[in-house]
Formats: sequence, C-alpha cells, structure tokens
Amino acid sequence: MAIPLTYNLRSLRVRWTSTVVAVLGIAGTVGVFVAMLSLAKGFKATLVSSGSPRNAIVRRAGSTAEMESAVAVDHVKIIEDAPGVERAGSGPLVSPETVVIAAFPLKATGTDANVQVRGVSPKVLNVRDNVRIVSGRMFQPGLNELVVGRYVARTYSGFELGNSVKFGGGTWTVVGVFDAGGSAFDSEVWGDAQVVKDVYKRPANVFSSVTVRLTSPDALTGFKDALTSDPRLTVQVDREIEYYDKQSRALTQLILVLGTMVGLVMGIGAVFGALNTMYSAVAERNREIATMRALGFGAASVVSSFVFEGLCIAFVGGVLGCLAILPLNGLTTGTMNWQTFSHLAFAFRVTPALLAGGVIFALLMGIVGGVPPAVRAARARVAVALREM
Repeated sequence: MAIPLTYNLRSLRVRWTSTVVAVLGIAGTVGVFVAMLSLAKGFKATLVSSGSPRNAIVRRAGSTAEMESAVAVDHVKIIEDAPGVERAGSGPLVSPETVVIAAFPLKATGTDANVQVRGVSPKVLNVRDNVRIVSGRMFQPGLNELVVGRYVARTYSGFELGNSVKFGGGTWTVVGVFDAGGSAFDSEVWGDAQVVKDVYKRPANVFSSVTVRLTSPDALTGFKDALTSDPRLTVQVDREIEYYDKQSRALTQLILVLGTMVGLVMGIGAVFGALNTMYSAVAERNREIATMRALGFGAASVVSSFVFEGLCIAFVGGVLGCLAILPLNGLTTGTMNWQTFSHLAFAFRVTPALLAGGVIFALLMGIVGGVPPAVRAARARVAVALREM
C-alpha cells in the first residue's frame, strides 16, 4: 500500500522554510554547473563554426596551429592544381594566408588584448562563404587596408570605418567590417597577405597556411591523398571544421574539468542541505511515521514517500537553477585562445540538452540527499514511537 503523494506535498508546504533553503542550494549548484557547461559549449561552437565541411586547410606537417606552420609559395601552385579544388572565373578558390598577432586597446578598459591579424587572398570571400562584408568594402590588393570582424569593430578602440590604425610598423586604413556569423573570424582583422608579410618583415615566399574550397565535402579524401603522397610536399591536410574543433579542445576540456569540480563541490553542499532538511522532517514526524506503519504502510512505502519528497525539492531546485541561467544564452564574452594567444569572442550556449542535464544532476542530488533519511524513517521502531504519543 502506497502513501498518498498529497501527504508529501502538504508536508513540504508545512516545512516551507527548510524546503526553500534546500531548493535554493540545489538551484545555485545547478545554475553554476549549467553555466560552466554552456561556456565550454559556446567556445567550442564558435571555433567549430569557423570551419566549413567544403574547406580544407593545408599546413606544414607536424604543426598544431597555423602560427607554427609554413607553406612555401611554390607549393601553393601545386595545391591549386590538386584534384578536388573548386574553380571559378577568377581561378582556383585557394587562399594562401599569413597569421600574426597584434595588441589593440579594449574600449571597455583601455588595456591591450591580442588580436589575430590574418593576411588573406582577395579570393577569401569566395573560399569562406560564411563571411560577408556588412559595412564599407573589401580591401584592395597591395594596399595597407583592413577589413575587421564585427566583434573587433565593437570591442576595440580605433577600428571605426575610415580610421587609420598603426601596428606592425605600418599604418592601415579600416575600409570594411565583415560578419562571420558568430565564428572566430569575427574576432580577427584581415588584410592583403602580401602586405601583411611586408609590414611584418616575413619571408615573401612563405605563408602560414593555405585554405582551399573543395568541389564537395567528399572531395577531401582525393585532395588529401594527392598532396600527402606528393614527394615535393611535406604537408598535412585537415577538413577546416575538424581543424577548428581540435583548436577548441584544450580550453574546452579545462572549462569542463573546472565546471565539474565546482559542480561537485557545490553539489556536496547542496546534498548536505537536502539531508539536513529530510533528517529534520524525519525527526519531526516520528509519530506520523509510526502511525502510518501501524495502519499497514510498509517500510518500502515509507522509503519511497521520503525519496519522493527529496526528488520534489531537487526537481524544483533544478528547474529554478536552469531558469536563472537562461538569460545567459547568447551573451557574448571573451577569453584567450591558448592555441593562438589571441582574444576570442564567443557566446554562452544554453541548449535543451544542457538544461535536461542540469535537471538530472539535481535529481541525483535529491536521491543522494533523500535516501538516507528515508531509510532511517523506515527503520523507526513503531512501538516506541506510539508509546510517546
């Protein structure tokens, strides 16, 4: 025979002060846990969205990032002639690129933060079709002109359209602002690759990497096999989306580890809060429990009844914690990308899966906090409790 659920709900209402404390403890824990996970998910999503399944990135074999790589200009022609390369009226859709770092002052604080400066080919907008100029125009090849990501234009001083910016030993004019759809490119500054190399005194015959537009996502295998088997080249080829996924792993794993540790520590505190609430409820209801047992309710019914109360507290706390985090969804923040040592903007991503995970985490805390008091209640000696009535 099961104890009516209405009995548990009335009990929680009667002991509302201790119930609220336990609910808020679980809500805070779930909120922090989901926030940390959404931070990691947003960082990864920003980098991964920078890549396209139809694009391949060619780097020096053994390099882990573009800044460590070097591809000779003579090899660019071999890459352009490889099978699977998309071609248009302007020729092969290939963008040899040079990547450097420059420091610019943040509008909010005035302190400098590193920005990735990418020297690109004039064909770059055809190679990366997720990038479009939203203000001004594209730079002209051979000139000290820049187009900047929308996050750069909004966050750093001096990047207003038409302004002149000094860095790398040269003076540049901002002629356009581009939108990269929330990807990592929104945190970059682009200029002509040859001019960037000249200003930074980089070798004229070397690029950092080469980004290639393929005829289709399936063309990667043939393209990769042709380059890696060519004795003239010592390169590695990755699908662009996979390359950026690898770039996100170090910081994503760190955030996940820290988030899990913080969640566990706070979870222990929340569980103790739930234990205290439930143990207090058991102590106050010895006579009620004895009466129910005398009326024929078994130990299993008592255990399930108290576990249900613990789950109710946990569920409400989990839902409140998730609701408190929802306003963070889409909120833009920034951090250092350890792979490039540049500042990267990204947005929190609070997904349905994370919210469901937060509620499940809360329910686990409810079970851990509810089972021991429930077992204690089921073991109460009926005769002793009834004599105290």
